[in-house]
Amino acid sequence: MFTQSSQSQDNQMPFSTNHGAHEILDVHEVLSAMIGGLNQFVLLRDQVQDSELLSILDRQYAFMLDEYNITMEAFKTGHDPKHPTRTYNMNMGNDTIYGIKPGEPKKPITSASEINDAIISGFLLNCHKMGASGKTVAALESTNPVVRRVLQDSVPNCIEMAYELSLYQNKKGYYQVPQLSPQDMSTMLNMYGQAEQAKNMPN
Repeated sequence: MFTQSSQSQDNQMPFSTNHGAHEILDVHEVLSAMIGGLNQFVLLRDQVQDSELLSILDRQYAFMLDEYNITMEAFKTGHDPKHPTRTYNMNMGNDTIYGIKPGEPKKPITSASEINDAIISGFLLNCHKMGASGKTVAALESTNPVVRRVLQDSVPNCIEMAYELSLYQNKKGYYQVPQLSPQDMSTMLNMYGQAEQAKNMPN
């Protein structure tokens, strides 16, 4: 129950607290996960061996830090942050190497000394995968329109950063992409046809 002092004169809550409980809890999780991701980037940076991966990590970290700050600002104030959500653009092409080659089975490491670029890039990729799903879930039920827009606009950036890391991993052989046989692929691609409007639906 709100006291008179916690309400504005017209019986409406101040705009800065225009958040539902569901949104508060979801965005709290998003911001906590963003901090966890940024911390992970800082902790792993000194262990990166490949200069290309280091460049990706540094560019993504700077972008993520800015995105955290505007998300936090929108959440705390309920107003537009100091600038809109920016768009992350990766620096590599979209070429994917298809096919799989046999190799050593993957398994958990037993010592921190086993950390390598394959493991590090996997950590970074998972950070963005979790970010994309967490921000999507939070945006779906955010009542504050500014917070919802900031969350929704940042999801494509998580996707782009994850895609960049998956392409890096694919190029290095850490992330293999199997394909179906030509016959099975053709069958799957032709399983769907053009939809027609239902007769009882308006034009």
